[in-house]
Amino acid sequence: MIKALVVDDSVFMRNSISRMLSTDPEIQVVGQAGDGIEALQKIKELNPDIITLDLEMPRMDGLQMLEKLMSTNPKPVLIISSLTYEGAEATLKALELGALDYMPKYVEGTTVFAIAQKELTEKVKFLAKKNVSMRFLTAKLRSKPAAPRPQSTGTAVSSLRSAGIVAAHTHSAAGSSAASRLSSLSLKAAPGQATYVSSNEPLPTGKPKRDIVAIGVSTGGPPAVQKVLSALPENFPACILIAQHMPAAFTGAFAKRLDSLCKIKVKEAQDGDTLIAGVAYVCPGGQHISIQVRGAMPHIKISPEPTTELYKPSASILNQSVAVMGNKVVGLTMTGMGSDGCEGTKVLRAKGGYIIAQSEDSCVVYGMPRAVVEAKLAHEIVDLDDIAESLIRALYK
Repeated sequence: MIKALVVDDSVFMRNSISRMLSTDPEIQVVGQAGDGIEALQKIKELNPDIITLDLEMPRMDGLQMLEKLMSTNPKPVLIISSLTYEGAEATLKALELGALDYMPKYVEGTTVFAIAQKELTEKVKFLAKKNVSMRFLTAKLRSKPAAPRPQSTGTAVSSLRSAGIVAAHTHSAAGSSAASRLSSLSLKAAPGQATYVSSNEPLPTGKPKRDIVAIGVSTGGPPAVQKVLSALPENFPACILIAQHMPAAFTGAFAKRLDSLCKIKVKEAQDGDTLIAGVAYVCPGGQHISIQVRGAMPHIKISPEPTTELYKPSASILNQSVAVMGNKVVGLTMTGMGSDGCEGTKVLRAKGGYIIAQSEDSCVVYGMPRAVVEAKLAHEIVDLDDIAESLIRALYK
């Protein structure tokens, strides 16, 4: 039996969430709390397996409570958040502090649980299983912010002719130094088999063979993506396309937050954007991201089509799209429920794409990467801490 604690300053919301959870025979709501102070006390008394947490509360808000909890007694936490820009900012901060996932509190003025009870109970049951590894995950996902990106000094723009990608990065000593300090342990995987291999060789430099990185990611993604991108040097010689399962209200705030913490530039993608090396493009929630080749120059396409896809954005749509330039692409599948991305990865690998999957131990949810690994599509299986270096090396393979 999974023991859940419901934390929200609204009596109505506490009772609504409790009712929804109590419909599942595997979940027992052992208590409720109206603010962070009361919640921390209830956690000591009741030792719940999982906590649903509101962020806006009196006396001690959700972020303050979460920081105290993760520093003393880490527990799986599901954030119940409002779909506003401010709600997105707070939710992203909560995920950085160690919360595992989130759900919107309202959809078009109606409490989300009236239409998403199944999603709520499934997430609670799945995330509660992470209790035994919370200390490990908290340490893995919490990272120090990167130094602010230095201002450009007018470095010349050069063309990556092989893919028609414009390079607008600065080849600075600081960038090269940052790259050289990246860690050097990854998992190398032959089809169906993976072993640890340590590399002490210096990172490659110069013009890469590949200059597009496609990232598919879901549950646990925001802090994991932040950790990877903030470890990349300013002169990272490829563009990055990100399909992160996330509500439309969140992706703009997500991109802005990443941009403030990373040495590379990060932006929410717009239809028609030109691919630029050293820039990461986050797909807007509720849309799909793909590339179109117009003449010699590939551009980003943002569209709600196909509407039949379960996830928007879909990692499979992204991977199938970039497969047209397969031998110029590195495909990375990161933490997330389900198997989105796997079908597209099959196409990408067949076209010459180099495939990396995040390791099970460093995932919040080993679903999407598992599908890629079990389909024997991964060239490498890599711990979260080592993905940045692996991406740089993969560009030259």
